[in-house]
Amino acid sequence: MPRMDFSGRVFLAPLTKGGNLPFRRLCLAHGCEVTMGEMAYARQVVRKSRSELALLRKHQDETCFGVQLAALKPDESVAAGLAAVEQGASWVDINCGCPIRDVVRRGMGAVLMKKTNTLVRVVEAMARELPVPVTVKLRLGWSLDSQNVSEVARLAEEAGAAAIGIHGRTREQRYSRAADWEAIGRVASERGVPVIGNGDLLTHYETERLWQQSGVASVMIGRGALIKPWIFREIAEGRAIEPTAEERLAIYFDFAAKLKEHFRDDEKGRTRAMRFLPWHFGFFCRYRPFPREQFEASSLEHPLIQTRREPDQDLSTLEQLLRDPRDEVHERLAGLLWDAADVDAAMVAADELAVELPPTDGEAGEIATAHG
Repeated sequence: MPRMDFSGRVFLAPLTKGGNLPFRRLCLAHGCEVTMGEMAYARQVVRKSRSELALLRKHQDETCFGVQLAALKPDESVAAGLAAVEQGASWVDINCGCPIRDVVRRGMGAVLMKKTNTLVRVVEAMARELPVPVTVKLRLGWSLDSQNVSEVARLAEEAGAAAIGIHGRTREQRYSRAADWEAIGRVASERGVPVIGNGDLLTHYETERLWQQSGVASVMIGRGALIKPWIFREIAEGRAIEPTAEERLAIYFDFAAKLKEHFRDDEKGRTRAMRFLPWHFGFFCRYRPFPREQFEASSLEHPLIQTRREPDQDLSTLEQLLRDPRDEVHERLAGLLWDAADVDAAMVAADELAVELPPTDGEAGEIATAHG
């Protein structure tokens, strides 16, 4: 089997829409070392769909990059996997956990937790034919009363999977309940290949605790990275990083610059980038600092990523603007970052926007996390 170390790593999860190449570069700039692209449909890759092939592209700075495929047929899976390897993938992952209706409707994603014969055939073919490791991403099961992750993980390993990622919820739960790290840990203790735990990781101290208690080989960050891309540096350095509103705006300006470089600085590029940048502000606005001394005890009771906080008082106008959950504000912020010549110009434009669009009662400062 091709060699790759799946232990002791912090993975950026494959994020539909959110895991675009510019965002992965932003995470790299803030300590991420292992990235994954957005899920691609194997059939569309084989048919050379331009939009799907674009999901296989990696940046030259992505030295450890994985491609995730939604797959159903062994031959298509192998062909798409080989295309991913040609683009520089270090490993290829099979999506067996996506809860999105469109993926499920096509018989892929979390449906494969029920169609285990199909899953086994796909893994066997890819493990046999690809020159890089093959992994699978699972959920706990389809529903609360059909949690079969232990059995599916066993079948995946026996079929040749080099590692197994587990999101600690069922398909039906989506993000409505806390991730079950005890269940993830149980599978980690049962399997001979590395298990990668995923779900509800927002702070370095939650990550340290759940990583150690569960005994997983590695962890994977999804929504936590969308909310604060610097989470990777926090975990690596074992400390909280709490950027000011001005520092965060500079980070978001850098992201806009990376989008501009990727899509080009013209009207067509702007149109394409605006499919992503305002959407990302829907997560950026949910950032709140969670100092360990103040929140560690409550994190033992409930994940901080699902915690609502009382609105903070005496916030600066820029802080209120960056916390504002309104789509209108996200659109305007995205536009001013795209148009600004430099960070200083972006700061001036943001201050003007904060005066123009003051926060409405109950909107700024109270929503801490995402369920998307």
